[in-house]
Amino acid sequence: VQLVESGGGLVQPGGSLRLSCAASGLAFSRYYMSWYRQAPGEERELVSGLADTGGWPYYAHPVKGRFTITRDNAKKTVYLQMNSLKPEDTAVYYCNAKWAERDYWGQGTRVTVSS
Repeated sequence: VQLVESGGGLVQPGGSLRLSCAASGLAFSRYYMSWYRQAPGEERELVSGLADTGGWPYYAHPVKGRFTITRDNAKKTVYLQMNSLKPEDTAVYYCNAKWAERDYWGQGTRVTVSS
């Protein structure tokens, strides 16, 4: 199983980024897909999640209204559109796939929001 994140980088406050997580080696459509982030010196936190059928996404309070999670089961990819980025969004963003006892992580992609 592989989860490969991409799309991170340096962006100015107020800017946008779109993260992608391409999955392989798993029955993607069965999995609950999530994005977590970990800022320096902080614990990893859940940012957003989306069930296998799509449906109602979850957003952590700090990102609600600014971030949008989507998934394309045919491409085995989950996305995180991040708008109106703030310096406090700076972190390494990780993709997670979860189904029953199966729990997989990507290697992370770094997002830096700074002027």
